[in-house]
Amino acid sequence: MGRGTWSWIVPDGLWEIAKPLIPPSKVRPQGGGTQDTPDETLFAAIIYVLVSGCAWRALPPCFGVSKSTAHRRFLIWSRAGVWGRLHEAVLHRLDDAGLLDVTRVVLDTAHVRAKKGANTQVRAPWIGASRVPRCTSCRTRTDCPSSSASRPATSTTAKV
Repeated sequence: MGRGTWSWIVPDGLWEIAKPLIPPSKVRPQGGGTQDTPDETLFAAIIYVLVSGCAWRALPPCFGVSKSTAHRRFLIWSRAGVWGRLHEAVLHRLDDAGLLDVTRVVLDTAHVRAKKGANTQVRAPWIGASRVPRCTSCRTRTDCPSSSASRPATSTTAKV
């Protein structure tokens, strides 16, 4: 792919690493349907969206795939773990070539699984009114000119 149609978006050798990681497309048991879009084209379209940061709906027509097809295949491949395995495969190749220096490592939170199922029933206890100043020049809320305690009551704020 590096020298082919999509060489402007997919770096040399990346398709060769990714190709064996991509799960085969499901064949419709009843047959028919439209011809399957080549994985190479979808891979290039997905890489374009991920690298450029554009929305799926802004996918250029030069790829020849619909935005919904590209997004659906991205989701299928994500659920199959393609992107994590591709990341590991690229890191292994770089390490084997002696191009990886792990003396400094940064962990990107996009690669850390978010834990689901947090207990949403527990709430922070109410601790009452705070004497924290509303602005930096006041020591207490009552000293603050914007505080309701220091303002005279009006017809709309007066308690009846």
